[in-house]
Amino acid sequence: MARWLLLLLLALLGTQSAWAAGVSVLTVKGAISPASADYLLRGLDKAAEARATLVVIEMDTPGGLDSSMRDIIKAILASRVPVATYVSPQGARAASAGTYILYASHIAAMAPATNLGAATPVELMPSPAPTPDKPADKKENKSAPPQDAKASKAISDAAAYIRSLAELRGRNADWAEKAVREAVSLSAEAALKAKVVDVLAVDLADLLKQIHGRKVKLASGEITLDTAGLTITRIEADWRTRLLAVIGDPSLAYLLLMLGIYGLIYEFMNPGMLFPGVVGGICLLLALFALQVMPINYVGLGLIVLGIAMMAAEAFLPSFGVLGLGGIAAFVLGSVLLIDTDLPDYGVPWALIVPLAVTSALFSFAVGGMALRARQRPVLTGGEELPGMEGVAEEDIDSTGWARVHGELWRVQSRVPLMRGAKVRVTARHGLILEVEPINSTNKENDHV
Repeated sequence: MARWLLLLLLALLGTQSAWAAGVSVLTVKGAISPASADYLLRGLDKAAEARATLVVIEMDTPGGLDSSMRDIIKAILASRVPVATYVSPQGARAASAGTYILYASHIAAMAPATNLGAATPVELMPSPAPTPDKPADKKENKSAPPQDAKASKAISDAAAYIRSLAELRGRNADWAEKAVREAVSLSAEAALKAKVVDVLAVDLADLLKQIHGRKVKLASGEITLDTAGLTITRIEADWRTRLLAVIGDPSLAYLLLMLGIYGLIYEFMNPGMLFPGVVGGICLLLALFALQVMPINYVGLGLIVLGIAMMAAEAFLPSFGVLGLGGIAAFVLGSVLLIDTDLPDYGVPWALIVPLAVTSALFSFAVGGMALRARQRPVLTGGEELPGMEGVAEEDIDSTGWARVHGELWRVQSRVPLMRGAKVRVTARHGLILEVEPINSTNKENDHV
């Protein structure tokens, strides 16, 4: 009986393995960003949970953020499933960050008419041109480090990083370092000859056929790939990835952040409006969702919030421009520092910062001016408006009685007797009692004389 149970268990396990085995295909097109990193990391997790035999990353990228690239590489190195990065379709490229990812993968493959390379950190290029007084020496070593210390450190770090990946996978480490220091590129055919990549495949089916039987080294040990007759499953981007791709642009996330903050401020200033609060809350949550996966400088975010608070305070506490100007300075500095990366075209552009800062400043000073003018106007409502107003005595008054003032019945007191219907003027207010005097008191005194 125990024998039959063991055989049944083995049969079930074998059936489950055969059902779960397959190839999971992930597709990356465009810049390596927090959205694409999030997609690849969760795709690798899904493939591991589904017990896939192989993960193929079809890639066509011009490069991207260093932080996102390193997150992807860490996930590949720790993956329990072999990863093959395939530069595809024809005409695609794996430039800059794509080259690092290609080197980190267990299998590096390219389609014909594709290229890779140019892995120098883009913010450090181009190198300074030679001065007219000292022409460039044709025999000068092209791999010499740049003069700037920061650039030299960054290039040395990048070169050591890609060399370590090349040595781990047994690929051409010298060319990898050259791609960083000299920003050189290779075609697919040249890359195969130089042992930069492992396979040159026309399509996905050709790739699976060529890598069948290859040995790859995982963190858990060496395995032999069995890619014959495997089912192919494409893991598409879900709503989270698509949403991140839309709002993951720093400029759009910055605009959402501003709309969210201003919407909530306007709602707090005008309780019950609802629309600004609802829209502001949604925009702020979307902005925070996008910013959580971006290289955010929280000092910059704090300066933005402080700047907006100071400009808003100017409207309520007129400080002759001190709070407003300080708020503008904090707002601009925070906007510049918000995205913590030197990658060109990935920060918040000045063309967006300046108009928003000017608009915020004009709004702040306009509201502050209106508030100041409002404070200088005479009081028109409330108890403070009563002194100086006129009324009519509702009864004969010796010292105290009732009078109608501003359409309301008030208890009044007078130093002189008043006849019913006499016109009076309020001179002071003491709680709920008004002190009044007859409007024609002077004339009556003159008549008696």
